Amino acid sequence: MTRLSNHAERAVIRLQLHKNVVLQQLREDDRADLESHLDIVDGHKGDFLLHQGVREMEQYFIIDGILKRVVANAEGKEMILRFAGEGEMETSYAAWRLGTPTPYGIVCVTKARVARMPLTEWVDFINRRPQTKETFEYAVMRGMSEIMAHTITLHLLDAPGRVHRFMRKHPELSDRIPQKELASYLNLSAETLSRLRHAGKI
Repeated sequence: MTRLSNHAERAVIRLQLHKNVVLQQLREDDRADLESHLDIVDGHKGDFLLHQGVREMEQYFIIDGILKRVVANAEGKEMILRFAGEGEMETSYAAWRLGTPTPYGIVCVTKARVARMPLTEWVDFINRRPQTKETFEYAVMRGMSEIMAHTITLHLLDAPGRVHRFMRKHPELSDRIPQKELASYLNLSAETLSRLRHAGKI
C-alpha cells in the first residue's frame, strides 16, 4: 500500500482516476485534495479488500482489474452480488449510513489495483461538494438496483437466459471473468456453463 502522492506510477494513476464514473467532474483543486487521502493497493486474485461484518469501512475506486461483492452465510457458502471493473467504484456507504456492519465482502476476482480511503474521509469530502455527492449517491443506488434486478433474474430466467442477460448487460466483463466465478454469479455449476457453451446455446 502506497500513498498516491508517493507512488512511482502516480502520473498514470491520476489519468486513470480521471476516468472514474464518480470522479470525472472534479475540478483540479478538488482532485488534489482527494488525492492527498488516497492509498494505492495492488491486490491478487482472491484477496479481500473488505471483510463482511466489519465496521471499519473504506471507499474504493477501481483503477485496474475486477472486484466482486460477495455475501456468505455461517457455513461459508457464498453468493456473488455484483462485479465491478475499471472506472467503477465499490463502497459500503449504505451500511455506514445505517450504522450497521458491512453486509458483504469485497474481493479481487483478478489481479487488481484500487485507490482507497477511509469512508469517513470520503463522506466528509463529498459533503463539501454537492454535485459529487449527487453523482456518488446515484452510483450507489444504481448498483443496488442492479443487484435487485440480478436477484430477480435468478428466479425468473432459465440458465441460457441468465447467461445472455449478463453478456448483454456487461459485454466488457464477459470474457474477463473466470468461468467458475461467472457460473457462481449466475447460480450455475461450471459444468453447466461449459455445456451450454459447447452446445451453442450461449
